[in-house]
Parts: sequence; structure tokens; C-alpha cells
Amino acid sequence: MAACIGIRREDKSPWERRAPLTPEQARQLRQNAGVQIVIQPSHQRIFDDAAYRAAGAQVSDDLGPCPVILGIKEMPPPAFEPRKTYVFFSHTVKGQAHNMPMLRRLLELKCQLIDYERITDDAGRRLIFFGRYAGLAGMMDTLWALGRRLRWEGIPNPLTALRRAWEYGDLEEARAAVRAAGARIAAEGIPPALEPLVVGFAGYGNVSRGAQEIFDLLPFEEIAPAQLADRFREPAGTDHRLLKVVFREADTVEPIHADEPFALQDYYERPQRYRSRFETYLPYLTALVNAIYWEARYPRLVTRAALQRLYAGAAPRLRVIGDVSCDIEGAIECTDHCTRPDHSVYVYHPRSGLVTPGIAGAGPVILAVDILPSELPREASQAFGEALLPLIPALAGADYTVPFERCALPDEIRRAAICYHGELTPAYRYLARYALEGPLPPLRAAA
Repeated sequence: MAACIGIRREDKSPWERRAPLTPEQARQLRQNAGVQIVIQPSHQRIFDDAAYRAAGAQVSDDLGPCPVILGIKEMPPPAFEPRKTYVFFSHTVKGQAHNMPMLRRLLELKCQLIDYERITDDAGRRLIFFGRYAGLAGMMDTLWALGRRLRWEGIPNPLTALRRAWEYGDLEEARAAVRAAGARIAAEGIPPALEPLVVGFAGYGNVSRGAQEIFDLLPFEEIAPAQLADRFREPAGTDHRLLKVVFREADTVEPIHADEPFALQDYYERPQRYRSRFETYLPYLTALVNAIYWEARYPRLVTRAALQRLYAGAAPRLRVIGDVSCDIEGAIECTDHCTRPDHSVYVYHPRSGLVTPGIAGAGPVILAVDILPSELPREASQAFGEALLPLIPALAGADYTVPFERCALPDEIRRAAICYHGELTPAYRYLARYALEGPLPPLRAAA
């Protein structure tokens, strides 16, 4: 019997249109690796059912014959079947409370969970991700929000013509719109009330690079964070460019003890020895794109207290925070909930601590869409599937009945196995204190 992989329909959000494999990639697997794809029908997926049928995939609600099932977002606990292998973004490795019932159910059913986020090479670099597309869509939506916020303030600007990423037919159409806005800026300049218009990027990984890819279609000059204050001392002129600033860890935090130097590895290992210094840059920024990976042990990038101080006096320059990373009350503390692509922004009011939907109000506009790559579903799915494709034959062909130590999974996938036979694997046993109500049973010895 041919190896079989099931693809579950996405049902966490009506906006989720991505797929882990395109129809053409399903065809390649069947023809080149003998892997049969069974995909559940879906009216919202960017690729229709007919395209998968034409590629030789089976379209069926019943994934029962498939021992391995792929998805994108979290799956509801009732969807799981005993002893099957599930591959998706589980959002469990930080002990996220809202996903612990899901993990607990997988353990109860003696299932395997493989998380795309943890598929890495020997150097720890992620191999399967949507980060670039989160950045691309996030920058489009941030520019859209900035244009509308400025228009609400009565400041005409070329960004008003931009739409959100999902409102374009494809990525190239979105790029063309940004280029057109850039041409207007080059010809007409920046409204005097905004000079200089500064966009900051926190982070420099895949997400940030995707965001910068869109921003760089505009006329800009890149400067270092240390140059910001000096640029504001220069008289306003006719330089029709935006300023771009990329912040790295050394720019955003400093040792608590002033006589100690900043050391990146020390910061990663002992973040409690550091404090945020990002507040010093906030008065200069018109918009901020947050693209950093954050955990609770690290200092926040933007705190509520910092925004309260910033907005205590005259109206500050900061209009928009595009929180692409979208950790609730995380690096951007005032990100208090996630939004949908069609209602993507809200205003945080520093003086009251309240939020209101839309772009109007005395506080920064917060973009907090947590499924940004779904706004570019065709291109995002294509790139994701290309990265996943080489691993599918190993996923489909593995013998999941043997103990974990003997399962012939490539190291890239083995590192991503959160649980196996209903037990947390050694690298993830720390999740027991979040997922289990009682003590974790010991791992079975290898047979």
C-alpha cells in the first residue's frame, strides 16, 4: 500500500486560506515518491478542490486511512485520532496555556506531534517557516494603517492610496502599489509636519527582512540608531526620502550595571542582567515594526509605562506600531489581543490604558494580526511547501509503532517531535508542568 499523507482543512479562522502543500507539490509527491495525498475539501483554501483532484490527490472528508496528517494552525482536540502523527504549528513550546488542552489530548491518545517551528538544521536554524510572508504582509498593513492615521489627522499623504495585503490580487500587485506610492513621495516629498518620517524595524531575521523588502520599495535612507538624535537637529529640507532604522539587541537593551559591556551570548543566556533602553528611541519614530522573537524572560521592547510617558505631553511622532510578532502583552506590552485581517487595528490610549477599534485616538495604532501570512496565501503556501516537500517522504515512510529511539526519522524532524506515543520526548519534558495535571510518567526504555 502506498504511503499516505492527509491534509486537514483549516477551521481555526475563516481567514486562514493557506495549505501546507500546493496541488502541484501533491502531484510531485505522488509521481516521484509514491506518496498519496488525501485532502479534506475546503471552500476557503486558496487552491480549490478541483486543482488537487487534477493533480491526482484524493479529496475526502475521511482522513482515517492516513497515519500522518498535516495542517497549518492548531487543531481542535476532538479532531485527533488515537496513535496518529500530527504535523502543524502547535504553539505549545512556551507552555502557552490556551493550547495545553490540545497537547494534553494528544498525550492521552498516544499520538505523535511534530511542530514545524521546531524543524531545524544542525545549527538550530529553522527550515520550515512563513516568517518572510508575515513580514511582507505586516509591512503592507503597517503602511496602510499609517496612511489612514495621517489622513485622520488631516495630513494628506501618498500612503493613503495603499490597501492591506489581502486586498490585492497577489504579491506583485501589492508591490506595484508601494512603488507607485514611492514615486509620489519622490516627486512630492514628505508633508512638512512629518519630516523626518522615520520607520524603525526591531529585529533582523526572516520576518524583519520580509518587512524591509516592502519598505525598501519606497525612497529611503538607512541610518544607525545612534544617528537618530543628530538627524533631528538638521533643518527640514527637500530630501524626499524616509528614514529607515534597524534595531539589534545591542541597540534595544543594556546591562543593568553600567560598567559591564553588552555581550550578545550573555544576554541570551542571562537576560535578567539586562534592561530595555528602547524608550530612548520612541520620540523619533513615526512607525515601528516589531519582528523580534520574545519570551517572558527578556525585557520588553515597548512598555505601557513608556508609552504613558511619551504621550504625557504634546502629541508625539509615533503613530503606528506594526506588531508582526504579535505576542499578547509581550515585547509590545499594549498588544492586548489579536485582530482579524478585515478589522486589523486598534488604538491604545496610554493615559487610560484602554483600547478602541480603528485608527482614531490619542495613542498609537496597533496592528496585531496573528495570521499575517494568510493575507498572501498563494505565495506563502508555495514557498512553505517547497521547504516541506523534501521531508514528506520520511514523514510518510516512518514506522511510528517502534519506540522513539528506533524511529527512523531524520534529525531535522526528530528535533521537532514534541510527543511520541503519547509521551513528551526528552527535549520537551519541561512541558509536563504546563500540560499534565499529575506527574509525568517515565519514558519507556528503548526496546
